[in-house]
Amino acid sequence: MASAPAHAGGMAEPMMEPEVIAEESSDSGGFIIPLLLLAIIIAVASSGGSSSGGGMSSS
Repeated sequence: MASAPAHAGGMAEPMMEPEVIAEESSDSGGFIIPLLLLAIIIAVASSGGSSSGGGMSSS
């Protein structure tokens, strides 16, 4: 009998909090991810153009 109230109460509270956190991280994440991708592309382009013979680009 103690399992039912603990299960119901335990599920209700955590589900409310992650929704708010998910909304905030969605806004920030949507802005940060493209910046990270852009930074990676620039870094790869810089090192690729700087050294004419890399290890991976021998293929």
